[in-house]
Amino acid sequence: MSNRIKALLALACVVGVSACASAPEPEEIIIIDPAPIVAEPVYNKYG
Repeated sequence: MSNRIKALLALACVVGVSACASAPEPEEIIIIDPAPIVAEPVYNKYG
């Protein structure tokens, strides 16, 4: 192979490895359960 092809392959490998290595850390997802809905007691004047 010619020196140009070897240089391009080497450059492609370096670019590929650097692109994969510099991937950002995934964000931590926190799921918060909402408070349960409770019906208020109903007071009747006659009951």
